[in-house]
This record gives sequence, structure tokens and C-alpha cells, in this order.
Amino acid sequence: MPIFSLKKRNMPKIKYRYNLTKDEIAQLEDLTAKGRHSARRVVNALILINCDEGSATKRLDREVAETLRVSSMRIHRVKQRFVESGLSAALEGQKSQRIYKRKADGEVEAHLVAMSCGQPPEGRAQWSLRLLADKAVELGYVQEISHETVRRVLKKTSSSLERK
Repeated sequence: MPIFSLKKRNMPKIKYRYNLTKDEIAQLEDLTAKGRHSARRVVNALILINCDEGSATKRLDREVAETLRVSSMRIHRVKQRFVESGLSAALEGQKSQRIYKRKADGEVEAHLVAMSCGQPPEGRAQWSLRLLADKAVELGYVQEISHETVRRVLKKTSSSLERK
């Protein structure tokens, strides 16, 4: 019995069909048979091999999903990437399109390090990450900053301070 249940969901109406060339089949079989590759690459290669329309052993998406223990949506996305973007995109997955804006530039980092080296607030033995984040906002260094960002800044700078 599978670890998860494959429920019938509103699957997309678009069906992505493709016929792999002999070179592509050889490349995918080589990838799954030997070498060091990520599990994602190997599973995506197996999906492409098993869902090939030109293959004599073509299987239904549902059967492939149950065999490989992946969701039907993953199979749909791999096939979609192969048809729209090619073999390498289907094997690697999609890179994130999100653009991250840094909140802590060099000036903010310097202020955080200086505060952490200074005296902690009254009633505290030392600075906590949350206290440093709140104080940085209070002093107007940034509009908002998380304690996790403060942790990363201090980790980055403390490791370089320890070497000296």
C-alpha cells in the first residue's frame, strides 16, 4: 500500500504527448543506470522514459505515479517542461523566478555588529536576536528585519572575527 493516497483531483485538461528520440532514450537510460545523479534527476528521467508515447511499454500516468511514488501533478509538470523547454529543463526542474531584496546592506550589518558588541539592554545579560532586530527597527536602521536575518549577519561576521 502506498504511503500516500492518489486522489483524483482537478487535473489540467492539457495532455502533453511526446516521442523521445533514440539519442534521448539512450541519454535517459544512461542517467538512470549509472553515475552519481540527484534523486530528482533520476526520477524525472524515469518519468520521461515511462510516459514516452513512442515506446512499446508506454504506461498510464497514474501507473507511473504509483510505481515511482510521486504525484500525478509531478508527472504532468515534468512532461510539460519537456515539451515546452526541452530535456535539460525537464530533468533539472524549474529555477525560482523570485527575486530577493536584501534588507541588511553593509551599513545595517555594521550597526548590528556594533550593537551586539555593546552593552545589552537593562535587565538582560546579553543581546538576543529578537532584541537586536527590534532595536535596529527602533533606531531606524531598517523598516523591518527578522531575527533570522540578524542571525545570518552575525554568523557571517563572527566567523571572520574569530579568524583574526
